[in-house]
Amino acid sequence: MEVLGYIASALIGISLGLIGGGGSILTVPVMVYLFGIQPLLATSYSLFIVGSTSLIGAFNNYRKGLVNMKAVLLFGITSIITVFITRRFIVSAIPKNIVTIGGFTITESFLTMMLFALLMLIASISMIRNKNKTTPLEKEYPESIIFFELLGYGIGIGLVTGLLGAGGGFLLIPALVLLIKLPMNKAIGTSLLIIALNSLIGFIGDIGHFRIDWYFLIKTTCIATIGIFIGGLISRKIPGEKLKKGFGWFIFIMGTYIIIKEILR
Repeated sequence: MEVLGYIASALIGISLGLIGGGGSILTVPVMVYLFGIQPLLATSYSLFIVGSTSLIGAFNNYRKGLVNMKAVLLFGITSIITVFITRRFIVSAIPKNIVTIGGFTITESFLTMMLFALLMLIASISMIRNKNKTTPLEKEYPESIIFFELLGYGIGIGLVTGLLGAGGGFLLIPALVLLIKLPMNKAIGTSLLIIALNSLIGFIGDIGHFRIDWYFLIKTTCIATIGIFIGGLISRKIPGEKLKKGFGWFIFIMGTYIIIKEILR
């Protein structure tokens, strides 16, 4: 299964290189089902892998002038603080056995995977509907309202990243386009930097709570990174947008599979 895990890690990177996002949501399932890693630890590993790969993408976009630093600060402050608090204090306080209902015990592992499967279904619908064609709202809102909406989005994305180890780009990009009115290419570049900061700060919050296998983690991250460059080369011949809807359906099937597998376990 480990060999399949490393192949899947490369495919995650390739998908990121091809469509610019979405592939990182497969990291936790790969860690859990192919490498046999406990779900909460898998979310921690995912933070490092997602953060490292997103940072590479963000750097490339920054060199092209496609990162809006003001937006990074607006979202980053609230989301980074939320991620760090979530990983440092909330995740570590989750009990192994949360509650028993009618003889069925909801464990931290079961809850983590079910929430992650739900996130996958939401993300898949976003891809299938092709959210990248989102256009700014025509109606103008007062800056005070936009500020509080940004604050809410930052906290929400911070919770998603903190609890599940996912980047949340499918939530972040529409917010950058609709609220800050960034062009799509800048929204993608900006979101990558926010995701990188969120994920890596969240991982720092985990240090001391988990026993980290650094050799395995760095090796898997390097494989995913190589995959990104391979995906980037392929994308020059195959437009990523043509693959995004199909990849969305794949994520939808995987999310459904996780729900069924966890219920029947």
